[in-house]
Amino acid sequence: MKRLGNNRNLTGLLFVSPWIIGFLVFTAFPLLYSLFLSFQEVKITTDGIKTNFVSFGNYEYAFSVDGTFVDRVLKYLEEMVISVPIIIVFSLIIALLLNQKIKFRGLFRTIFFLPVIIASGPVIKELIDQGITTIPSIEQYAIYQALNDNPDGFFNGILLYLIKNLIVILWYSGVQILIFLAALQKMDKQIFEAAKIDGASNWEFFWKITLPSLKPMIIVNLIYTIVTYSVFSLNPIIEHIQKNMFKVDTGYGYASALSWIYFLIIAAALAIAVGVMTVKRMKKYT
Repeated sequence: MKRLGNNRNLTGLLFVSPWIIGFLVFTAFPLLYSLFLSFQEVKITTDGIKTNFVSFGNYEYAFSVDGTFVDRVLKYLEEMVISVPIIIVFSLIIALLLNQKIKFRGLFRTIFFLPVIIASGPVIKELIDQGITTIPSIEQYAIYQALNDNPDGFFNGILLYLIKNLIVILWYSGVQILIFLAALQKMDKQIFEAAKIDGASNWEFFWKITLPSLKPMIIVNLIYTIVTYSVFSLNPIIEHIQKNMFKVDTGYGYASALSWIYFLIIAAALAIAVGVMTVKRMKKYT
C-alpha cells in the first residue's frame, strides 16, 4: 500500500511538473532577477550586461527626483478610489437586472461581456482617440461647461473624471457582472420564500438577504477590479516604466525599482480594500 501511495504521488508530481517548471523559469526567476536589478545600475554594453550596486539609490531617485512618477502614482490612486466602487456598484446593478426573468436575457449577458473580449490595449486606445469612450455631445451641456471652468475643486475633478471616462469605467465591468450573476443564481430560493411569507419587501430582500450573501463575491470582484485596473496596458504608470527601461540615464535597474514600488502600492491597496471589507463583515457577525 505504501508503495502504491508513492507511485500515485510520483504520478501526480509528473503531471504538475510542467506547471512547476514553467512557473520557476518564466515567473519566479524573472521576478527575483528584477528585484536584484532594482538595486543595481544596469548598463547594456557590447560585452554584455554590466551592473553596479547602488543600494536604494533607484528607489530614492523615484521619490526625490522623478516627479512624473510620483504625480502619476497619485493620479492613479485618486482614479482608482473613484473608479473601483463605481465598477462594483454598476456590476451589481446589472447582475440583479439580468437575474430577472426577462426576454433575451442571454443576449444581454453577451452584450455586457463582449467588451471584455475585444478590450485589448490597441482597441481601447483607438476608441479613446476617436472620442467614443466619452458621453456624446457632453461638451454642449451647461453642467459640463461649469465643471470645466472650475476643475480645481475636489468634487468638480471627480465629476469631470466620471464624465470623461464613464464608458471606459463601464467597460471594465463584464467579468464582475458574471461573477455576481453566478452568485445570485446559486442563492437558496427557500430563504426568499420564507422572508416573503414573513412580509419582507423587495428592499428588505436586497439589504437583509441578497447583499450579505454577496459579500464574499464583492471581495473577489474588488480584488479582480483593482488588479485589472492597475495592470491595464494603457496605464500611465506602466507606460512610464516602459519608457525608463530604454533611457540611457535610468535603464533596466531604475525601471525594475519602479516596478517593485508599483507592485507594493497595488499590494497595499488590495490589503486595505480586503481588510476593510473583512473587518466590516466580522463586526456584523460579532
